[in-house]
Amino acid sequence: MAIPDLGVATGHRPGGDTTATELIVTGGKRRRTSRARRRSRRAGLLFALPGLALYAGVVLWPMVQSIQYSFYKWDGVSASVWVGFQNYINFFTDPVLRSTLGNVLVLLMFFAVLPIALGLFSAALITRSRQPGMAVYRWIFFLPQVLTSVVTALLFKRMYAPEGPINEALRAVGLDVLAKNWLGDFTWALPAVGVIGTWVTFGFCMVLFISGASSISTDLYEAARMDGAGPIREFVSVTLPGLRGQIAVALTLTITAALRAFDLIWITTRGGPGTSTQTPAVALYKAAFVNPNVGQAAAIGVVMAVLCLAIALIITRVSERE
Repeated sequence: MAIPDLGVATGHRPGGDTTATELIVTGGKRRRTSRARRRSRRAGLLFALPGLALYAGVVLWPMVQSIQYSFYKWDGVSASVWVGFQNYINFFTDPVLRSTLGNVLVLLMFFAVLPIALGLFSAALITRSRQPGMAVYRWIFFLPQVLTSVVTALLFKRMYAPEGPINEALRAVGLDVLAKNWLGDFTWALPAVGVIGTWVTFGFCMVLFISGASSISTDLYEAARMDGAGPIREFVSVTLPGLRGQIAVALTLTITAALRAFDLIWITTRGGPGTSTQTPAVALYKAAFVNPNVGQAAAIGVVMAVLCLAIALIITRVSERE
């Protein structure tokens, strides 16, 4: 009597090979998993739709309108006139508007370079020495981040006044010749406003770098000391590479802050004296509301948005390189 092949009867081949039945079951499970994932994605999209619609209405649509307005000459009331790229050409050829870019380059030193350098120096000292009272030190220098820009601008405007604390202190030590109307001087107005930017952004950079330095492994510092590295070599070889991500964030935020500087400038100098402290943001405001030229204002806004985006992308790409 012949004995039936049990491997075939039970759906298994000798040697453990997969049969058609197992393939069908596996395929069914995959299809059900795929359908579940699609339903989950659709449900997530439905939940996100209100937020996306709000974002499109508040951000994307005004952005499209700004780009459209930038090709017209329009005062906001009368009929608009198509001028093509003339508004963009004016931004780079008009002496007053072009000077705003030069002012921004000066502000970059005060808003970005100095705060980051001072922040790195402070972070290196604090993380290395661990002296008592460092928490109070951090709180004092982070305070400008808590204050509003209006309060900060009014505070420094009072300090820079002809009879303010700065000039009174200079007169008290016999340096009357150095006392001046800081915000009304063509030479010193822009650096004076830049110092405000340094004071505002320094605390943020310092706290950011301290938090980044605290996550660097102490083994790296110990290995550097065993190799005979001093404080400077230790900082260059261990601390700086470990803070690459934090430095990229600080550069992006401080550079864009300098490019978009408006509130501190407007409250302290309104772009004066003359145009010595005028920035693209101040020029945009004046073009839109003081001497209405909505098209020119839109063109300035588009150029600055592209510059901010390009700078952010460049910094991100460079920081991600090994």
